[in-house]
Amino acid sequence: MDQGKREGMTLYLKIWRQPGPDVPGKFVDYQLAGVSPNMSFLEMLDVLNEDLIKKGELPVEFDNDCREGICGMCGIMINGSAHGHEDATTVCQLHMRHFKDRDHITIEPWRARAFPVIKDLVVDRNALDRIIAAGGFISVDTGGAPDANAIPISKVRVEEAMDAAACIQCGACVAACPNGSAALFTAAKISHLVNLPQGEPERRSRALRMVRQMDLEGFGNCSNHGECEAVCPKDISIKVIAQMRREFLRGILK
Repeated sequence: MDQGKREGMTLYLKIWRQPGPDVPGKFVDYQLAGVSPNMSFLEMLDVLNEDLIKKGELPVEFDNDCREGICGMCGIMINGSAHGHEDATTVCQLHMRHFKDRDHITIEPWRARAFPVIKDLVVDRNALDRIIAAGGFISVDTGGAPDANAIPISKVRVEEAMDAAACIQCGACVAACPNGSAALFTAAKISHLVNLPQGEPERRSRALRMVRQMDLEGFGNCSNHGECEAVCPKDISIKVIAQMRREFLRGILK
């Protein structure tokens, strides 16, 4: 269907376009008509790209995969807020009913030294993978899977582990932090394993390795602004950062 014949909202989009990591980028203005309130934000970008392709222009590159708020791929800044202004919501879960006809929307990639832009709205987040590779795992041979109730774990610790494990590695915490810190992400991965008995054997070294790798990647220091907690699509609390600091100090002392 032609853009002029679609029924729905008209939006004025200001989108960051950057051909490559070593090429300067700039904001480009687009007008998009016929946006349904029932579309997700990514579906709206799909419609924009269809129109650009019809005009012989290059589509806007953006990361996405599951479109169900699970994979963490769809991270972008919307009007200055990571994932948009809806609480506990990823971009793919954000619907256009939260916008009004003739709204102006600014769309840009994560802004952090450790997240270099690859193209348009796509950034390189491999630094987070390298933090995981430094210690966010269990390497001891545990044999076959034990029965679920073989190792008693308190309800409080189970819930704390599950809350931390909800992190989808999207990088919103880094993008929102004025220091570009990955403390919430790293702390969530550390806290997840700290609260489970399977993570106990490597507990002392895990925090040391992961925090040191975080520093090597060029992330900034945490200064307790709380912006990370505010934009986290999985509502992970900054309490995990306090636990990470305790684990790091425990590792140094041991």
